[in-house]
Amino acid sequence: MKPTYIIGEIGQNHNGSVDIAKLIVDLISRPVKEEVFNIDLKPMDAVKLTKRDLNEELTTSQMNRIYDTPNSFGRTYGEHRAFLELSDEEHLEIYNHAKSLGLDFVETLCAKGCLSLLKLFTPDKLKVASRDLTNLPLLSAMAETKIPIILSTGMAGKRELDDALDVITKYHSDISILHCVSQYPTHPDNLNLNTILYLKEHYGQYRIGFSDHTIGISAPVVAIGMGAEIIEKHITIDRRMKGTDQAGSLGPDGVNRMIRDIRVAEHWMGTKELYIDKSVASAKEKLERSIASKHRLPKGHVITADDLHMLSPGDGFKWRDLDIVVGRTVTTDIPANEIIYEKYLN
Repeated sequence: MKPTYIIGEIGQNHNGSVDIAKLIVDLISRPVKEEVFNIDLKPMDAVKLTKRDLNEELTTSQMNRIYDTPNSFGRTYGEHRAFLELSDEEHLEIYNHAKSLGLDFVETLCAKGCLSLLKLFTPDKLKVASRDLTNLPLLSAMAETKIPIILSTGMAGKRELDDALDVITKYHSDISILHCVSQYPTHPDNLNLNTILYLKEHYGQYRIGFSDHTIGISAPVVAIGMGAEIIEKHITIDRRMKGTDQAGSLGPDGVNRMIRDIRVAEHWMGTKELYIDKSVASAKEKLERSIASKHRLPKGHVITADDLHMLSPGDGFKWRDLDIVVGRTVTTDIPANEIIYEKYLN
């Protein structure tokens, strides 16, 4: 199986701090090991940040509304958003840190004004947030850069997705589509992972993946079993920190376990055929059954089916070989409940 492209999403879990963002990048880049079989596993592939332009974010009345919640970083929602926003230069600093650790860097751009980042660096991929799939002017501006684009379908049906693709493919077709449900966290009854199969069937010319907002780490593993090639998951250094996304994100242990399970699942998938793997040869010989004597068979006895039953180990005749054994003459005494081998027969 081709390795899954795993994106660790920082989102706003940096709480306005470049240092916290760098710690999350460090966490994302950590090596992972499967302990039982001593397999070194590939870590995450990419880190993702989000860039907003507060001049193109919300209406004036919404930006000025009082935002009095335990997760607020400001008196109004606008002040809260401003506190959490990192500058272009701070994005560059985090980009350089991620690159020094061998990670790809993905940017979610939420407004055309955010393209100012591209004067400082070029992300490996651009992400379109679910809420902006219908923001066709933004999609056109992003596509014009020719940087590969990832679309999330968390708020989209077929019409919205097709409209977005029509705009982007005027410039390029290096597009990935992530099944997503914009409910935080996503209720199990609403996840509908079978959408991945739908996307692979109807949009198979693009790379299909899954942006996960569920609690836990099981859904991404199931998703790659269904053919998802990209997994995106929110990451934090501490799920108890202040912030609306922290509790629904993966902390250090969760990150390790999710990567381990995804990478091990890649080993699981194998090929589409039925065969006896060489790793089971010893167990097959030890545990399978062979034709054996039901009672003592004296030398010169002509074997009948009533003389036989099946016992382990499995290194003798199988029941499908019954015609090879029945009617043969025993050349040496065979005690009861012993395997009948070719060397005992005439």
